[in-house]
Amino acid sequence: MSSSPDTPTPTPGMSPGMVVLALSLLLGLQPITTDLYLPALPAMTQGFGASMPQAQLTLTALLLAFGVSQLVWGPLSDRFGRRPVLLWGLALYVIASAGSVVSASMEQLVLWRTLQGVAMGAGVMGARAIVRDLYAPAEGARIMSKGLTGLGVIACASAPLGALLTEYLGWRTALGALAVFGAGTLLVLAWRFEETLAHKNPNALQPLTLVRTWWQILRHPTFWAYTLLATTSYGGLFTFLAASSFVFIGVLGLSKPAYGLAMLTMSLSYIVGTFVCRRLLPVLGVRRTVALAGGCTLLAGTVMGVLAWAGVQHVAAIMLPFYLFMLAHGVHQPCGQSGAVGPFSQAAGAASAMSGFLMMVAAFAMGAWLGRSLVGIGQGSGSVLPLTNGIWFWSVLISLTAWTLVQRFGEARSAPKRVTDGGPAAG
Repeated sequence: MSSSPDTPTPTPGMSPGMVVLALSLLLGLQPITTDLYLPALPAMTQGFGASMPQAQLTLTALLLAFGVSQLVWGPLSDRFGRRPVLLWGLALYVIASAGSVVSASMEQLVLWRTLQGVAMGAGVMGARAIVRDLYAPAEGARIMSKGLTGLGVIACASAPLGALLTEYLGWRTALGALAVFGAGTLLVLAWRFEETLAHKNPNALQPLTLVRTWWQILRHPTFWAYTLLATTSYGGLFTFLAASSFVFIGVLGLSKPAYGLAMLTMSLSYIVGTFVCRRLLPVLGVRRTVALAGGCTLLAGTVMGVLAWAGVQHVAAIMLPFYLFMLAHGVHQPCGQSGAVGPFSQAAGAASAMSGFLMMVAAFAMGAWLGRSLVGIGQGSGSVLPLTNGIWFWSVLISLTAWTLVQRFGEARSAPKRVTDGGPAAG
């Protein structure tokens, strides 16, 4: 079988099930690192005597490090292969997770979480690059949706597990669970994962090649269409992740286990969305599927926003519209993440890295805003508006991206091979 840009690369030692398992575990690093500790965040903040902005920094610093590190991991994986980058990254993740457990202050925890974000970048970047190594863009969206279904299962378990561990064993135990997950993932990949990059690029780390590669990626309209789709969709999810524990527990009075259950049901709706995505793609194609999901997203955000401005402060007024948002998120993410790297068969690591970096820059900016907006929330006081306004804002951007950029530029065309290989730039 040939390994041209539009055909799968053979991996005789790995079954399709192993590929999906690897994708699920690697992509699952992100939700388990964020979702599992969310129920512990209020108790952690109180235990350290920290401020709300400091507490938010444990999430935003992690995500900024996650985004920036991908700019390094991506070219490294194009040069040396996916397997060594993944193994070193996961080893670093286990060390950082163990360090966070023994943190003596919020400042130390932020440092360990930052290192954890650096390590997480290797895994998630690698997963997106693996899909492009093995599959053409259209099939890549379907395979990515399978991996993201696995991510959804991990996300389902994360918040309830974090809530139970925090409630009965303390927040340090919840952080320790991340080290266990990282170690398990490392063992699976060390045992069964085989290299997927057929042709390593020996010039991938040369400064001139890097500049040419980044320029080729950043000037490609298909990259921007799908990266903005994935970025805006993740922005809405991140807003919920960063604010929901304070709003649901502090304002609406939910217990930690009840909040964990709410997070579980949210993840279930996302899993349903990934199944819907796989059913719609062969019938409607990528662009029409994304457009339909964009309508669902806008409806969800608008209903949630209007109810909040009308003074309705109730769990159902947030969760019921958000279920629809997450169902659409299950369409936008596989299409966005696979579509962003689709044109770059020879530089999938670099394209994956740049896409991931831009997603995390948006999340960091949103986290900084939420850190200021959530001050004063707690013990039944405060407003749900920082959460609902943020999700409404992202819903508008998601739908606009889905209905304009994706419709115009969503048909992936490969970038010139001579540029991504490090040869002379196109004139």
